[in-house]
Amino acid sequence: MSQTSQNIEIDGIDMVSLLGASDQLLQALEQQFPNLDVMVRSNQIKLRGPADSIVQAKNLVEQLVMLIKSGQTLGLTEVLSSGKIIEANQRPADVLSQSILSSRGKSIRPKTLGQKQYVDAIDNHTIVFGIGPAGTGKTYLAMAKAVQALQRKEVSRIILTRPAVEAGERLGFLPGTLNDKIDPYLRPLFDALQEMLDADSVPKLMASGTIEVAPLAYMRGRTLNDSFIVLDEAQNTTPEQMKMFLTRLGFNSKMVVTGDITQIDLPGGASGLRSAVAALDQVNDLHFSYLSSEDVVRHSLVAKIVDAYTKFDEQQLVKKSRSETSANRSTAAVRPRPGSKK
Repeated sequence: MSQTSQNIEIDGIDMVSLLGASDQLLQALEQQFPNLDVMVRSNQIKLRGPADSIVQAKNLVEQLVMLIKSGQTLGLTEVLSSGKIIEANQRPADVLSQSILSSRGKSIRPKTLGQKQYVDAIDNHTIVFGIGPAGTGKTYLAMAKAVQALQRKEVSRIILTRPAVEAGERLGFLPGTLNDKIDPYLRPLFDALQEMLDADSVPKLMASGTIEVAPLAYMRGRTLNDSFIVLDEAQNTTPEQMKMFLTRLGFNSKMVVTGDITQIDLPGGASGLRSAVAALDQVNDLHFSYLSSEDVVRHSLVAKIVDAYTKFDEQQLVKKSRSETSANRSTAAVRPRPGSKK
């Protein structure tokens, strides 16, 4: 394959913001294009290698420059996801520049194409299911959209809930006050709220009922009007609980249901999230957003762990299927034929 080269002049930004501390982002660029030689001199990036790879790399660099000029701070996640967004024939500047909230100088925004599609679905549907592995931001982004809706006065309250599986939903048998009992199960939601809102305002909003954080068992018998409701860890609901929750929907309300069907902690494994996927697929104004390891925005090792477990689970299913098939054949071989004598 013929080799060629091209120089890219970088103007209007600090090169450190593009290359990263200790050239970390430059190394990410080199990983995405291993067949290219990448050299940096002053404000110039020189690419050498196959012509098609140079075109792709140049496009990526130009998109990253646009993101920086729009005010974004690039990290490893943005560089890696930008390459995947370009592969999907979209512009990273369009996907990654959507700010949901700004808190303490930090902007909360989708960082992958899958996350952007998930956030758009929340805007466009009354009920959205965000299904994917740990680290894909499904709960965090849902809560950010809830806070955004409250600040815009699109709803009058936020309701955050999740099943307390480890306690079997029987919180009365646990020691301490109600808050002591539910705190371990709802702590991740509290932590996210603290990041998105002023720390002093969270207790006041909860005291006034503007924000409610409660176990799923406390939703029974209610109609939730003018609310943004987030159900977290939905894979640990039973089918009956899921139906109960979804039918709490009132007027001028939105629901986001998040979960990971590979991490079911229920005894017996009869998950309400799985039953919802099967039963509600054709219901209008209800959307299923599926996130994958490509949408993981934690440490890069998390995505590899997710992929490894997914591959392992698939192999186990194949082994189980083969074992059951073999057992059925063995049973059929020893079963007496109709009319035969024992």
